[in-house]
Amino acid sequence: MLHRIFFLCLFVALYTSGSSLRCRWMDHKFRQCSENSLNLLETMANNSTNTTEDAEVTFPKDLYSQASKASAEDKLVFTVQVLEEVSVLFEEDHSSASWEKSTVEHFLSVVTRQAEGLRSCIGSHKKNKKLHMYFKRLSRHVLEGKDHSAAAWELIRKEIQTHLLRIDQLISSVLTANN
Repeated sequence: MLHRIFFLCLFVALYTSGSSLRCRWMDHKFRQCSENSLNLLETMANNSTNTTEDAEVTFPKDLYSQASKASAEDKLVFTVQVLEEVSVLFEEDHSSASWEKSTVEHFLSVVTRQAEGLRSCIGSHKKNKKLHMYFKRLSRHVLEGKDHSAAAWELIRKEIQTHLLRIDQLISSVLTANN
């Protein structure tokens, strides 16, 4: 009897540890949403009459470097936070940008869907404070500092495009490791 219970517990532990990140949404929908969000950002660039300057906030390469070395679940947690922070950022006043409102709304919808889909693949998570502060600086120094101007939004669009490409790489590494 004890052997059966032991083997049942062992089976459940092995199955859940091996499948904890085998999430149908991640396998089937993430790539589609990722391509869609990047295409929408590209559409915004094509519809933009904004000029660009250099970003005043340095891209957090070190945070991505740490995330790339983290466990699969931590990579998902990091990606969810990036997507949530992007959503918050794009909910700010973007009326000065020359983007079509429907494109921005669709972009926000896709990014939110990505975050929710990935969140369903993980348990509760603790926010990375450095990442959160980076996005706060984008909001304060770039957007608010430039009165939410068209140029400020173009800087943000480019910065977010880089983020979306980097999280796509993170999730690709998780998907590759799970196969």
